[in-house]
Amino acid sequence: MNRDPLRVLESTRLVLQAAQHVRIVPEQIGALAAALAQATPPPADWAGDGHPLGANDLQRANLVLVVDALNFCFWSVPGGRAPRWAVTDGGQTFDGYWALVAALRRAVAAGRPLWDAEYLATLSEADVAEILAGDPGTEQIPLLRARQQHLNELGEALLAYWGGSFLTAIEAAHHSAAALVREVLRTFPSFRDTAPWRGHDIRFYKRAQILIADLHAAFNGSGPGTFHDMEHLTAFADYKLPQLLRHHGVLDYAPALAHAVAHYQLVPPESDEEIEIRATTIWAVELLRQALADLGRPSPAYQIDWALWHTAQTLPPETEPYHRTLTVFY
Repeated sequence: MNRDPLRVLESTRLVLQAAQHVRIVPEQIGALAAALAQATPPPADWAGDGHPLGANDLQRANLVLVVDALNFCFWSVPGGRAPRWAVTDGGQTFDGYWALVAALRRAVAAGRPLWDAEYLATLSEADVAEILAGDPGTEQIPLLRARQQHLNELGEALLAYWGGSFLTAIEAAHHSAAALVREVLRTFPSFRDTAPWRGHDIRFYKRAQILIADLHAAFNGSGPGTFHDMEHLTAFADYKLPQLLRHHGVLDYAPALAHAVAHYQLVPPESDEEIEIRATTIWAVELLRQALADLGRPSPAYQIDWALWHTAQTLPPETEPYHRTLTVFY
């Protein structure tokens, strides 16, 4: 059986073998794997976490697609002119990804049909600014114009390829995670998360892959959320996972990169440094997967990713910061 049908591991291995700015520390893999084997992170609870659900399967599937079309770049540089983008809903204030969830939940509750392809296709930048408006005095969400473009693209592609329903794409993929990722990449260009590197096309597919995991969670692993090959997903290379892996000594940054990250200097998209951070993150999780299997606790990469990401939300304030890359891919 081909464990890497999307060729994410194959392409990122090339970077891993030639990396000059980031390395995996093999002796630290076992310690983190042992800790993960003893941990019991809460299961992904799409409804309990406050995601907008919609009134039926079509609405829910389309809303999951909307979430992951916008699931990128929530950070700000400390000391900016305004506090970080945040959204208060139901008496609770959220930032990061959870602010996105709160903003979309608020918009749906206010009557905006964010599941409707025709509506998405016609959203203006002002509409999206209102939907994603932060609390008074906070920063605007980064890359607002790109978010409008993504939503317009979703609407147009849903109508052009899928009759307005992402359920049709799931059915066309025959409930295969890998096949659905390919359909997403084919019909939604904004999900095509690759980077050129030394004559190779390095594949990450962060948002396309996490979309499958989110569908699985949103439908509790049944119906439209049933996929027979979830083990083919790799880690979802973002900015929180490498921060946590570095915190545990699994990733080691070269001095110049460590200095840049510590001082909140931007790491350019598609730079060697950024590509190496993401490639080593994917392979660190793959090595953790192998180590957990050796410990008798087999877990697919997407579940390890969830456990690590959940843990990363509670890192102490003195933890080294995550790298800052201005990108629509994570």
